[in-house]
Amino acid sequence: MPLVGRWVAESPGTISLGQGVVAYGPPAAALAAIPAFLARPASHRYVPDAGLPELRAAFAEKLARENGVAAGPERVMVTAGANQGFLEVLLAITDPGDEVILLTPYYFNNEMAVRLAGCRPVCVPTDASFLPVPETIAAAITPRTRAVVTISPNNPTGAVYPRALLAAVNRLCGDRGLYHVHDEAYEYFVYDGAAHFSPAALGGDDHTITLYTLSKAFGFASWRVGFVVAPAHLEGELLKVQDTNAICAPGISQAVAVELLRIGRAYCDEQLERLAAVRAEALRQLAALGDRIALPPSPGAFYLMPRLRTTQGSMAVCERLVREHRVAVIPGATFAADGCCVRLSYGGLPLETAREGLARFAAGVRDMVV
Repeated sequence: MPLVGRWVAESPGTISLGQGVVAYGPPAAALAAIPAFLARPASHRYVPDAGLPELRAAFAEKLARENGVAAGPERVMVTAGANQGFLEVLLAITDPGDEVILLTPYYFNNEMAVRLAGCRPVCVPTDASFLPVPETIAAAITPRTRAVVTISPNNPTGAVYPRALLAAVNRLCGDRGLYHVHDEAYEYFVYDGAAHFSPAALGGDDHTITLYTLSKAFGFASWRVGFVVAPAHLEGELLKVQDTNAICAPGISQAVAVELLRIGRAYCDEQLERLAAVRAEALRQLAALGDRIALPPSPGAFYLMPRLRTTQGSMAVCERLVREHRVAVIPGATFAADGCCVRLSYGGLPLETAREGLARFAAGVRDMVV
């Protein structure tokens, strides 16, 4: 990632289709909670390690209403984003030398977090549509395996895992005594009739761990608020890690987050019309490339991961795209993707800027793939 950033810095005028953010910020109505927070003397002390009680209660209500997950506030821990939540989960459920199964292409921060925890990532390929294959996951399990990680809607591929597949993975984990760690950061970002599903709705209260964040849906990335929903028996271990690592997520961010949950997903839904227009433009321009690329279905998140029909490596292709065509995408090698894949993010740009960036990308592909 820093290498791509350096190429961009050395190539003025580059349009980035790289970073996974949205173009909008949080609603003004939620930010109106800040003055009252600042006026309370207690606001400037530590808040409870597990999070503000009113925020945990509000999120538990959201889980019941939207996800069909019956988890009381006591099973909700507020973290400084889902990335911190994932690392804290690893520290709570693993010992050094344990193994964690990641599906490739994986989210690169997950792989780094597994290594930071002193564990070994075991990479298991998905199918041609970037969907999990339960039998392949089962074959990778060893006595040192502690967890299987899934993300849906998926980063980096945009795939949305069907309920039946998530149920199969969840059942496999339960049968083998493993944790199923499932990331739902992009739960609201689905298109073309795709449906988001939370495997925690199946039960599995003893082995299902779910990660959430407000960063994407509410344009709240820099505020750092995420959630871990975990089995009750992990509460003590997670609080140990939280208290040692960060003590608590930022109090002012949690106060605003309470208001975000009151406003609800309707705010994100209002943004999806604009995002869907950018996505349609991306699909149109990629379709015009014909057999120069292969593009699996990507009905979720705000990512596309085309595979270029070339023998060049993805790092070399991405450097040429920046230096010769002034457009940045992320090399598939970053995510351990097979072949020459690249990740395009269409969430963070206005339509006209995205259209120009996509046109540059298409021109670069036509130049490199004959």
